[in-house]
Amino acid sequence: MRLRNKPWAREKIDAHPQYIIPESFDVKGHWHDVFGNNNPIHIEVGTGKGQFVTGMAKQNPDINYIGIELYESVIVSALDLLIEAEVPNLKLLNVDGSDLLNYFEKGEVKQVYLNFSDPWPKTRHTKRRLTYKSFLNLYEELLPEGGEVHFKTDNQALFEYSLKSFSEYGMLLTYVSLDLHNSKFEGNVMTEYEEKFSAKGQRIYRSEAKFQPHL
Repeated sequence: MRLRNKPWAREKIDAHPQYIIPESFDVKGHWHDVFGNNNPIHIEVGTGKGQFVTGMAKQNPDINYIGIELYESVIVSALDLLIEAEVPNLKLLNVDGSDLLNYFEKGEVKQVYLNFSDPWPKTRHTKRRLTYKSFLNLYEELLPEGGEVHFKTDNQALFEYSLKSFSEYGMLLTYVSLDLHNSKFEGNVMTEYEEKFSAKGQRIYRSEAKFQPHL
């Protein structure tokens, strides 16, 4: 993904701490205080321009959502959506997804979403894939026992790799669709990429995988 530089992005982010939680805030273990309720917390790692996580927040007012995005020039688009939507159950974090343990306690997050993640197709970049075993270990550290990872992509090779990665890690695959938009799945909220790719007739792949107790 080629990013258009927005030199004003940092200033805009800093001006809206009520929406994009500053890194300096001590939020680890205190997210229910941030939201002002005890509703379950779901996170999207790599939230992009925020269409999915904003749509989910609108659709599920009794769940708190946090969109996590590394790139300043991208998360400002998610910020604009959030300001327009005025959903109190959504916050954003402008941090690296590999640093999640700095921001969440064990069990504080109930579910993880990975949507249209960078496929990193070259073998030497395998460890950067968000469904690589080191990332699965990270998610397991965040989630309670039986926590789930929901994954969507248009990339068949990444999907096949991810199913294998989930299974080899010992996760239970509870849902697999090889053609989401022609399935009976209800309540799907599309991302920007999903709209773009599906409009071209490309298949959308989706899976749900649950962590199991280690024997």
